[in-house]
Amino acid sequence: MSNIVRGILLAAVGIAIAATFSIAAPATKPKEEKLAPPTAEQFKTAAENLKQIALAFHHYASNTNDALPTNVQSKDKKPLLSWRVQILPYIEQEELYKQFKLDEPWDSVHNKKLIDKMPKIYAPIRAKADKGLTFYQGFTGSNGVLSGKYDITNIPDGSSNTFMVAEAAKPVVWTQPSDLEFNGKDLPALGGMFDGRFHAAMGDGVVSRFRKRINANTLKLLIDPADGNVLPDDRGIDEDDEKK
Repeated sequence: MSNIVRGILLAAVGIAIAATFSIAAPATKPKEEKLAPPTAEQFKTAAENLKQIALAFHHYASNTNDALPTNVQSKDKKPLLSWRVQILPYIEQEELYKQFKLDEPWDSVHNKKLIDKMPKIYAPIRAKADKGLTFYQGFTGSNGVLSGKYDITNIPDGSSNTFMVAEAAKPVVWTQPSDLEFNGKDLPALGGMFDGRFHAAMGDGVVSRFRKRINANTLKLLIDPADGNVLPDDRGIDEDDEKK
């Protein structure tokens, strides 16, 4: 075999091996861009959004015999649409509210088209999320204020001591009847927008920012509307927010 032919064969083998390794090698995941530290303006906007949501709860209650807005259900009690749709008329979004078919689920052919029309008030302030997703969620489950057992005037532990809406750890589609479930034991995850810190609106409409890794027992007391216990002096409010 001539040196030229041998060289060609070796080159071909080399290319084949390189191709094999390139196919077998796992793809390198692009590094996720790190978010800049949260700003005072972002904290302010998030708190203002929650304040408007809390006020909408109270306006809704004043027009529904003190009832809290809960997820829209079908006749057979299947969840259809979120309370975030229910309060649209009270956040200056009545025209959008009228576009929904309230007897259809959030992901029906008709209602699904409205996901992209999410009001700015629900939009993430800092964390990355797909269009139509929101971190603002209420507390449902057996031990949440939106369980259906309470109204705005009947929160056993007091409206000023009970979480109504907060910033969850993971976002959900804003029209989807999906929230933070609490059974009295297992705590829902919070703080997806601000690296563990989170804002929450109390039943009386007051909004505060809470520390990352807030004491678990304190958090349970803040979420449960009827635990019958007194909150500690340190509620877990973020020091910077407490000084305002």
